[in-house]
Amino acid sequence: MAQTRVLVEFGMGTSLRRRDYTEAAKRAIRDALWHNSVNVAELFDFPKDAMQIRAEIGVQDPDAVDRDALLEIFPYGQPEIHVTKGGLDITKEGGGQTVIANAAIIVSFDMEPV
Repeated sequence: MAQTRVLVEFGMGTSLRRRDYTEAAKRAIRDALWHNSVNVAELFDFPKDAMQIRAEIGVQDPDAVDRDALLEIFPYGQPEIHVTKGGLDITKEGGGQTVIANAAIIVSFDMEPV
């Protein structure tokens, strides 16, 4: 069967004070997921566990992200986490940084081409 992309959603998350790249990434994923009520699995009459989910995360320090912690966010499906350099770090007056993470959530299913 061919893997077919059926949905792409985007999100943004921040860590305002702690410079926590994992928390910013979690918030970006939740932003993408929680603003939508997508019934894609039901639309195609597939079980929710058949969803192949690719989460692309962009932060300035990809090595600082705990990928296992991000996997815990997904209630079902087969998630994969990919972290790359992206996002934005903003230096604050008086010291410190605000971290911004971007997320793209891509949902696919194995299905026959139409």
